Amino acid sequence: MKSIKILVATHKQYKMPNDNIYLPIQVGAEGKEKLEYQQDNEGENISSKNAYYCELTGLYWAWKNLNVDYIGLSHYRRHFTCNKKIPKTEEKKFKILLNKEQTEKILNDTDIILPKKRKYYIENLYDHYKHTMYIEPLDETRKIIEEQCPKYLTEFDKLHKRTSAHMFNMFIMKKEYLDNYCKWLFAILFELEKRIDPKQYDSFHARYPGRISELLLDVWINTNKLSYKETKVIDMQEVNWTKKGMAFLKAKFTGKKYGSSF
Repeated sequence: MKSIKILVATHKQYKMPNDNIYLPIQVGAEGKEKLEYQQDNEGENISSKNAYYCELTGLYWAWKNLNVDYIGLSHYRRHFTCNKKIPKTEEKKFKILLNKEQTEKILNDTDIILPKKRKYYIENLYDHYKHTMYIEPLDETRKIIEEQCPKYLTEFDKLHKRTSAHMFNMFIMKKEYLDNYCKWLFAILFELEKRIDPKQYDSFHARYPGRISELLLDVWINTNKLSYKETKVIDMQEVNWTKKGMAFLKAKFTGKKYGSSF
């Protein structure tokens, strides 16, 4: 029997899954009114960095404080599911979230559970980041990898070719792998924060550590040749795909960077 905890990162009160493998965690809890969830400012933590690191402050808390066999990360508005068909109502969506039995079965045959890849089709990952965000932090990330862990450069440079990635910082993996991943990831991000002060950007673009980490997950997995299986992701709230698509095209063809989440 595997002990599994899937963090559900949230900054507000929201309906949560009933299955006890899910652990709602209030990210950025430091200095905020406490919700009825686990807070990420207990024990060893980086809760105060949440404005820059987003859900990664919850991941850091789990890495340092949670003692289980497997740890996962999801979001209050995004969850894993094995169902091929996604219902429209929120109530029905909660009924088809990945459960303990399904999770254990998948992990019997693979190292990591990941969301289906997001495909960008008309541009590679590096260009997409350059068009929508400020590119300097991503370029500096390459320099840090070259200095700290150059064996990862080959996969990092594939950002210039790949047009899809496992996004959202969502995964479920063995604690042993998580320890290795977090040690590698946070060493890079902490150094990056020293070199490029997030405060020079507005609140949206200051979240570059959280966004760059999304691109680094595949770099780490592929370099270490770990196996994975993908499952679908449920958006608990409606996504305005028209607005998102228009912003994507404007960024690519007019240079107008994103100014908010969608």
